[in-house]
Amino acid sequence: MPDAPTVPPPARDHGGGLDAVRARWGGDVDDWLDLSTGINPDPYPLPEMPARVWTALPDAAATRALGDAARAFWGVPDGADILAAPGASALIARLPVLTPPGRVAIPGPTYNEHAAAFRAAGWAIDDVGRDAQVVVHPNNPDGRLTGRDELTAPFAIIDESFCDIVPDATHVGLSMRPGTVVLKSFGKFWGLAGLRLGFAIATPDTLAPLREALGPWPVSGPALGIGTQALRDTGWARRTRSHLAEAARRLDAVMVPHARPIGGTDLFKLYDTADARAFQERLARHRIWSRTFPYSDRWIRLGLPPDNRWTQLEEALA
Repeated sequence: MPDAPTVPPPARDHGGGLDAVRARWGGDVDDWLDLSTGINPDPYPLPEMPARVWTALPDAAATRALGDAARAFWGVPDGADILAAPGASALIARLPVLTPPGRVAIPGPTYNEHAAAFRAAGWAIDDVGRDAQVVVHPNNPDGRLTGRDELTAPFAIIDESFCDIVPDATHVGLSMRPGTVVLKSFGKFWGLAGLRLGFAIATPDTLAPLREALGPWPVSGPALGIGTQALRDTGWARRTRSHLAEAARRLDAVMVPHARPIGGTDLFKLYDTADARAFQERLARHRIWSRTFPYSDRWIRLGLPPDNRWTQLEEALA
């Protein structure tokens, strides 16, 4: 008897995917204004990198420099460890195996990779989650913040991928608590998602198996160099927070005649509409891609246009 066909898992819902979008609506990739992600559209300027960062294996000194820059930028406690990885997603996929499977609470709606990773590792997801909990702080897509007193599980993951726009809200101090992991993403605030750089912050014992699983060179030489310089550039970070806040206010002003703001952050805003799919198609006809959600027929999320592309959005809504 032949083996039963393997049923692939359902596709996870994310922003981006312009190849499929263009197949339906046409246009060259540069015609499209992709507002479906929460990535800073005006990224950190890429510095010149010496040739050796492309040709040599990443060395320990460069790795230490990145860790020191991250520790200073995020105010990481002295007793906590920092593990750099090829993107926060690589960490999210491995975190559930740090402790034996049980019941995990993942308040939703939220970023769906956490639930997918825990299910793949044999965990049950429920509202109580007596063994573990995951919070995205600020949450994606509604921007809600989680208080320290809500983080009580023996194994807790605090995904702060969007927290660099509200640094005073960070829970990085909780990384000293055994079993608590704080995640940081480089791609969102610095706008360099293609660099693939993320960080886990926790006690050394908590991170030890994760460090072993990632191997000796988890981060590329260019990512080490660019990340170190960017994290040291606190002036750019300060100016960028101000610029993003102004852009988020402008986005609300453009959208308010058409949709009701209901949440978000200074990197993306969430709106309530009469028909989210129809609104998405309206924008797509003007080569603008947005984010809708399988659990709501009213919610639409927009990222920020780059400084030179606002007219495209404004004209699409006129």
